[in-house]
Amino acid sequence: MDEEFALDDPTQLLDSASDFAHHPGSLNDAAVKDFLDRFPLPVIISVLQTKSDVPGLENTLVACLERVFKTKYGASLIPQYMTFVQVGLKADSQIVRCLSCKTVSSFLKNFDDKSIYAIKLIIDCDIYPLLLDCLINGDEQVATAAIDAIKNLAQFPEAMGIIFPSNINEAKHLGNVASRCSSLGRVRVLSLIVKLFSISSSIASVIYNSNLLSLLEAEIRNSNDTLVTLSALELLYELTEVQHGAEFLARTTLQLLHSIISNSSMESILRSRALMISGRLLSKENVYMFVDEPSAKSLISAIDVRLGLLDSQDTDERESALEALGGIGSSIQGAVLLLTSFPPAARHIVHAAFDRQGGGKQLAALHALGNIVGENRPEDGVILNGDAEESLRRLVYEVASESSKLTPSGLLLSVLQQAAEFRLAGYRVITGLVARVWCLMEICSKPEIINMVTDPTAETTKIAMEARYNCCKAIHRSFMSSKLVSDPALSAIAGKLQEAVQRGPYLVRKHTEATPVVMTAERF
Repeated sequence: MDEEFALDDPTQLLDSASDFAHHPGSLNDAAVKDFLDRFPLPVIISVLQTKSDVPGLENTLVACLERVFKTKYGASLIPQYMTFVQVGLKADSQIVRCLSCKTVSSFLKNFDDKSIYAIKLIIDCDIYPLLLDCLINGDEQVATAAIDAIKNLAQFPEAMGIIFPSNINEAKHLGNVASRCSSLGRVRVLSLIVKLFSISSSIASVIYNSNLLSLLEAEIRNSNDTLVTLSALELLYELTEVQHGAEFLARTTLQLLHSIISNSSMESILRSRALMISGRLLSKENVYMFVDEPSAKSLISAIDVRLGLLDSQDTDERESALEALGGIGSSIQGAVLLLTSFPPAARHIVHAAFDRQGGGKQLAALHALGNIVGENRPEDGVILNGDAEESLRRLVYEVASESSKLTPSGLLLSVLQQAAEFRLAGYRVITGLVARVWCLMEICSKPEIINMVTDPTAETTKIAMEARYNCCKAIHRSFMSSKLVSDPALSAIAGKLQEAVQRGPYLVRKHTEATPVVMTAERF
C-alpha cells in the first residue's frame, strides 16, 4: 500500500471502526459512505496490513470491513480492490482469509449485471483457485466462507467452466483436488459438491455426469476411518433432502446402502446412519420413478433381516431401523412394499408399536405405523391397494390376539393411557388407521377412546392438543362417511364427535366462578 495511505496512529480509526462494527441494527449506504469519507478503504487496508500487531486491531477492522462490504455501496467498491482481496485470500491470518472469502460472496451477490465481466474479474485475479485453497487449508470458518463464495460463483452460467472444467486432468477439477487432500480436505471437497448439487437440477446433472458423486461413494466404502465414513454418510443424508436429488441418487445409492446395512462387521453407528438415509430416500414418492422395484425390495429386505437380528435388543440401531421403515412407509409405494413383502417387513413395526415395555423402540414404532397408515399423506392417498390393506388388517388383529388386550381397540386404548409422548404417537396412528371401516368399528366399540379424543382438557401442550383434535376430526370424518352414521345406537358418539370438532383444539377446562358461602360466624 502506498505511503500516502499510511497511518502512524490508528487509535482514532480503531475507535471509529469499533463503533461502526458494533452499531446495532442494519447499516444503510449513507452510513457506510460517511464512514469511508472519513476513513477511505485504502487507509483501512493499509493499517490492516501494517499494524496487525496492535492488540484487537485486526479483529475490529475485519468486523468493520465485513459490514461495509455487506451493503450495496460497499460491494460496489470491491472490483476496485480485487487485488487486495486476492492478497487477503493468501494471508496467514485466518480471519483475514475469512473476510476475503465473504468479500467475494458480497461482490457476486450484489453484482447488478450477472454478465461475463464479473467472471472475467474472478479469472483475472485467479480467485477460484485461492478459494479452493481456503476450503482445503483454512480453519472451519474459512472453509465455510469459501464454500459460500463458490456457491455464489456457481449462480453465474459463465462460471460452470471454471468450477467444472471439461478436462478431467485439470488441477482445479474437484476430483483431482480431492485426490491430493488429507481426509479432512476430502470431506470439505465433498461438502462443496453437496452444496453445489443442491443449487439446481441442472448443476446436479453436471455433477452427476462429471462422476463427482462417485467420490462420495468411494469415501463411504472406505472403512479405514470411521469418522470420515460417518461424515460422508452425513453428506449423503444431506443429499437425500435435496428436492431434485432422488433422480440422481436412486441410480447408485440403494446398492451402497444395502451393503452397509448387511455388513455385520461395520460399526453400529454407520449402519444406523445408512438406515436413516434409506428411510429418507425411499420416503419420496418420485424416487420410484427412477429406481426399479427389485432394488427397493432388496433394501427393505436388508432392513428386515437386520431387525430380525436385533429382535431381542433395545438398541439405537433397532430404533433407527424402525424409523427407517416408517420413513419408507410414508410414501404410498413404500407402504405397499412394506406390507406386501414376504414376510411383510411391517410386522416388526406393528409388533413393536404395541409393546408397552418397549420404551424408545415402541415410540419409534408408533410413529412409523402412523406413517404407514397414512397420517401424513393426503386424504386420497391414505388407503392402499387391496393386498396391502388386507396385510395391515391381518397384522393388527394378529398382534391383538396375541396380547392381553385381545382387540385392536384395546391396543389403541392402551397406547392412549400411556405417557404424553406415546399418546401423541397414538393419536397419529388412529388418525390414519380410522379411515379403514374395520378400525372405525373398533374405535366406536370403545367409549373410552371416544371420551379421550373428544376431551379438550386431555392434553396440555399445543402439539398434543392439535394431534388429539386432528384425531377427533379424522374419526368424525370417517364416521360421517360410513354406514355407521345411520345406526341409532351410535347417535351419542356422533353428537359427541360433532361437538368436539366444532369446539376446536384449544379449549381448556372452564373455571368455576367463586360463589359466596353463608355460614354462622365462629364466636369465642
